[in-house]
Amino acid sequence: MSDLVLMEVHRSVAVLTLNRPDKLNALSYALVDRLMHLLDMIEDDAALRAVILTGAGRAFSAGADIKEFSESVRQGPDVAVRAFVRRGQALTARMEAFPKPIIAAVNGIAFGGGCEITEAVHLAVASETAVFAKPEIAIGIPPTFGGTQRLSRLAGRKRALEHLLTGDTFSAQRACELGVVNRVVPPDELLPAAFDLAGRILRHSPLTASRIIAAVTRGLNASIAEGLAIESEQFARMVPTHDVREALDAWIGRRKPEYRGC
Repeated sequence: MSDLVLMEVHRSVAVLTLNRPDKLNALSYALVDRLMHLLDMIEDDAALRAVILTGAGRAFSAGADIKEFSESVRQGPDVAVRAFVRRGQALTARMEAFPKPIIAAVNGIAFGGGCEITEAVHLAVASETAVFAKPEIAIGIPPTFGGTQRLSRLAGRKRALEHLLTGDTFSAQRACELGVVNRVVPPDELLPAAFDLAGRILRHSPLTASRIIAAVTRGLNASIAEGLAIESEQFARMVPTHDVREALDAWIGRRKPEYRGC
């Protein structure tokens, strides 16, 4: 099971690689569970400040393991929702609200659940050769890992429905236009671009980054008034911290700040 998701540490960045290349990194139940376990480990490790998520072989992830979840479907809606839907939604919700930045490095096929993970993480860089799709309609189901909700929030209702209702593939450039990814780069520049993005974030206080992620994630589903209250709350939580005092003193003194994450 430990081989389903590989983990390497590069200084303060954890690189997670989905590792079922023979199955196009299909999201089996065991793989999802392993990924959740590693996210728990990373959250608890203060030395790790960001995550890069990518796939082994020619796919980022082709989506859910259809053979596996079809067995759950045959057992009826209660089993299918518990084993398949809740597991997938828990994963994407965990990624969306994760307190450390998660950057997807989309190296190839990102269909179904692979596309939903890309939608859920905080930032994404895609290879020019990456291909996306929302193909669930072809097997008679709607997306179940949050894809009916996040894509419409990122791209708008009509543009999202075009992809959800046709199931057609779309390019990395189209994914960028829809707001699913931030940048599209040549294949050999994918991981360097992801590390560069991580490095630009890690210049700043990890605590402040966490507060920004919390404010954005919680505010997306709130009214503007509620969102502003969330923003104010996150600011108030930062005021008594060392990192705020250090950032202000460093700015005034024109020196590089030394953050503690507290």
